[in-house]
Amino acid sequence: MVTLRQLRYLTAISETRHFGRAAKLCHVTQPALSMQIQDLEHSLDVQLVERRRGSVALTAAGAEIADRASTILTAVADLENYASRDRPALVGPLRLGIIPSIAPYLLPRALPELHRLHPDLDLRIRETQTSALVDELAHGDLDLILAALPLGRPDFETLDAFQDRFLVARQAGSGRPGDERIDPASMASEHLLLLEEGHCLRDQALSVCSSLSPGTINAFGASSLSTVMHLVANGYGITLLPEMAADIEVTDRVELVRFTEPEPVRTIGLAWRRSSTRRADAQALAHLLREVRA
Repeated sequence: MVTLRQLRYLTAISETRHFGRAAKLCHVTQPALSMQIQDLEHSLDVQLVERRRGSVALTAAGAEIADRASTILTAVADLENYASRDRPALVGPLRLGIIPSIAPYLLPRALPELHRLHPDLDLRIRETQTSALVDELAHGDLDLILAALPLGRPDFETLDAFQDRFLVARQAGSGRPGDERIDPASMASEHLLLLEEGHCLRDQALSVCSSLSPGTINAFGASSLSTVMHLVANGYGITLLPEMAADIEVTDRVELVRFTEPEPVRTIGLAWRRSSTRRADAQALAHLLREVRA
């Protein structure tokens, strides 16, 4: 008999193309996952995966069944949401995805308030890049995601929570006296440090600094703002820093400068599937986030 657990394991293999990584994603041992996939193949009487040295490939039937399994799992998640539609907001399990340029700066203030005001909330956090969160939300693996909007997904509903201004971070003492505001157009010759590709913060910074020539943009492959800020502190260049990160990331070796009006901002908000019933949770969470940001 086919089980939802087996379908989850198959979709994890489809996503990772690796038994070990799929097992880690599903929080089970690799032998347990492999056994469940074998049982699924036996139940369906079809080979789903081709087992190779160090990797896994889906058969044609396996790819089709994995795609259908993803649809089934999303429908099940929405069914569970529908069944709990009359409960108070922020009660019970909530799988929340957050991007790395928000999580370490907002959660330290938000989590204590969530625990105090919503003690019956079973919050499960997933932190990764926007593209992965969008896929997981679409597939029903997450209930809400907190990210920079817009996401460009007509199958999602979104709710703005607050705006986060961008600041210029540079080595302390490296600016000109009286340089209190910076015009993005005047940054053409600056050496801009960015996160590695795949981070939405990188794309936002490039949008703000559109006048920079490619030769002045330096991507060290850094995956965290903390690494970029160490480079700034040691004179390797400047970067754009979200205002919410300033209290944690700025040391006495770094100075911050605001942009001229209108200051560039990113809109932080929540997204959920249109087919789910998470609007009340999103509204309650957005209200709390505005309060802790005030």
